[in-house]
Amino acid sequence: MDRDELIAWVRLGLTPGVGNDAARRLLAAFGLPQAIFSQSAVALRELVSPAQAGALTKPPEGLDERVQDVLDWLAAADAGLGRALVTLGDARYPASLLEIEDPPLMLYLLGQVQLLDGQQNTGWPVLALALVGSRNPTPQGALNARQFARTLAAAGLTVVSGLALGVDGAAHEGALASCDERQPATRLVTLAVVGTGLDRVYPRQHRALAHRIAAHGLIVSEFPLGTPPLPGNFPKRNRLIAGLTRGTLVVEAALRSGSLITARLASEQGKEVFAIPGSIHSPQSRGCHALIRQGAKLVETAEDVLEELRWPHQSDVPTPHDSISAEGGHGNESTLLAALGADPVGLDALQARTGLDTATLQARLLALELDGHVGRLPGGLFQRLGRG
Repeated sequence: MDRDELIAWVRLGLTPGVGNDAARRLLAAFGLPQAIFSQSAVALRELVSPAQAGALTKPPEGLDERVQDVLDWLAAADAGLGRALVTLGDARYPASLLEIEDPPLMLYLLGQVQLLDGQQNTGWPVLALALVGSRNPTPQGALNARQFARTLAAAGLTVVSGLALGVDGAAHEGALASCDERQPATRLVTLAVVGTGLDRVYPRQHRALAHRIAAHGLIVSEFPLGTPPLPGNFPKRNRLIAGLTRGTLVVEAALRSGSLITARLASEQGKEVFAIPGSIHSPQSRGCHALIRQGAKLVETAEDVLEELRWPHQSDVPTPHDSISAEGGHGNESTLLAALGADPVGLDALQARTGLDTATLQARLLALELDGHVGRLPGGLFQRLGRG
């Protein structure tokens, strides 16, 4: 778009009190944003409130600086990365978002933007699955997220998540593990929908991960540059995670987890909702169990998801709850793994099952933990991990 059109779009998005709904009514009536700002207050009041009409008749404070920030951001050079501002009137705007209740006026994109050129009006990515869950998953939950995402991405799906700590980060990592990161991207392997402006990364711990996602997928935000990680932004962005995908897989979630918002929105949009069951003793499994009771599809393997989506793929997909076999340990370690069972267990219970003294038991658990066979949970609990 040219500079005048860009200014008009940014102005429309920044006009105080004018949300997406009012802006869409104005666009439907007058066409491009430039035409909106050429209208009289009387004409505007036919569509919006007097306060909104008044705000539209004068540029918001700091508009010139904000427009320059966007221009500078778009022009910034990043090796192998593209930048774009996609509006409702752009052919690259994902068609799937036009079907949700509150489509954003604009999307800021960072990453493999050139891969969208052949996907206009089809809704990008062509086939995607949201993979979400707890910010504080159990070790098995994080492993499940990586394992499912790796297999689903290898099957050709784009894994969509929110770049948060925990399951989100593990999902992006798993998707990236499905491709050769040393080679140029040929498709969108993973997509991160974030709750900040694209000139910052939140959480900071995921700065390196964000760069890797941009190298093999896209980072997407509806929020203007400079937007900080405000708490209300993250539930809001969840409608985009649900809207861009064919379904949502909840890996692990407590009853008050934000990932349940994404699952609810997906269901309201007529999308598939999947959930991985877990231990009845784990609070992090209760959200998934609640979803299953409400009609979400229980899945144990990535193949379950692929079959439900009718996505052709044949491979040996490991089951997330597969236990470590006897080859995962030797002698006493195998016995201890068997004693751990599938559910989290405390030290006292393990002593009763194995007859080992405390020092020996702790030493063997530490060795298994360092080998990746056992995870340590809050409250002094231990859990055997499935294959990674």
